[in-house]
Amino acid sequence: MKMKKVIATAMVGFMAMGMLAGCGGGGAKDDAATAIKVGGTGPLTGGAAIYGLAVQRGAEIAVEEVNALGGVQFEFKMEDDAHDAEKAVNAYNALKDWGMQISLGSVTSTPGTATAAENDNDRIFALTPSASATTVTEGHDNVFQMCFADPNQGSASAQYIADQQLATKVGVIYKNDDVYSSGIYETFATRANELGLNIVSTTTFTTDSQNDFTVQLQDAKNAGADLLFLPMYYDAASLILSQANDMGYAPKFFGVDGMDGILTMEGFNAELAEGVMLLTPFSADADDERTKAFVAKYQELHGEVPNQFAADAYDCIYALYQACENAGATADMTAEELNDLMMKEFTSMTFDGLTGTGATWTAEGQVNKAPKGMVIQNGVYVGM
Repeated sequence: MKMKKVIATAMVGFMAMGMLAGCGGGGAKDDAATAIKVGGTGPLTGGAAIYGLAVQRGAEIAVEEVNALGGVQFEFKMEDDAHDAEKAVNAYNALKDWGMQISLGSVTSTPGTATAAENDNDRIFALTPSASATTVTEGHDNVFQMCFADPNQGSASAQYIADQQLATKVGVIYKNDDVYSSGIYETFATRANELGLNIVSTTTFTTDSQNDFTVQLQDAKNAGADLLFLPMYYDAASLILSQANDMGYAPKFFGVDGMDGILTMEGFNAELAEGVMLLTPFSADADDERTKAFVAKYQELHGEVPNQFAADAYDCIYALYQACENAGATADMTAEELNDLMMKEFTSMTFDGLTGTGATWTAEGQVNKAPKGMVIQNGVYVGM
């Protein structure tokens, strides 16, 4: 009997040791104490959730991949900000309490402007995948963008329309109480004037009036605009496409990266987006192996084709991984220590990602990479 007790006790001991080994045997990627904590805020609920969920999913795929590579390990957490600046600051503070050491900033520009100030004050480095307004980086030396800044989108769109001779008369509808939309419009208008593009109609809307675009569309139609430039997010753009169709107005439509997501918008007839053009850094139908692998993984997990926001978030994680590896960063460093290392690396390194090769960053945090012209054909984005 005593022998049985000894054996039983030994077995319990071996089981306990096995459990402990199991807890630690997964390596650094399973141990939060040895992983750098990366956090971000974005709209996981509400009308802009397509963007936030795409960023969350793209980042999660990349974190799993880089942790499997060994070396620097990441732990990732996303908090919902519902595309609201005040909620974004609250979400940021929750991440700071969690122990965030590096930030993905915020997904959209208005919340991103608010959280950028917090990143600056706390000296927590931020690399936002998609908050493109200049107000996100202005005055904040430790806030960087993976996406194109709004001025670049506006001027590049005007250049593309002119170079491809897409229109003789251009109409513009933009949201004048949104820094993203108005920022793109301003540089578009400036560059269009320099290039001799004929803007025949410019109308605006606000958050409170973005349900009825009859007046704006009628103005553009009366002016003979054969192309409408829409620097806005997909929710308002979907209504414009629907209402233009209802009134029999069929110009060409040219958007920006905020239009990405319109094909998966619930309740929208995606056939109305056929022929819509936009500039984006990511093409899901690209034939390089990295893009094909990412798209396949994303589709396997989420049942849909990833948009640019997912790809930019994926690139953010890989860029942070490259910078941390280059700098010899470790998980026991403070956020401020990591901040200084990241600022040095991002202003000196070159990065190849899904959304552009040879990407570099200015000291002001803006990325330099080439955009791609895309058009929606048969319900998918195709390179122009």
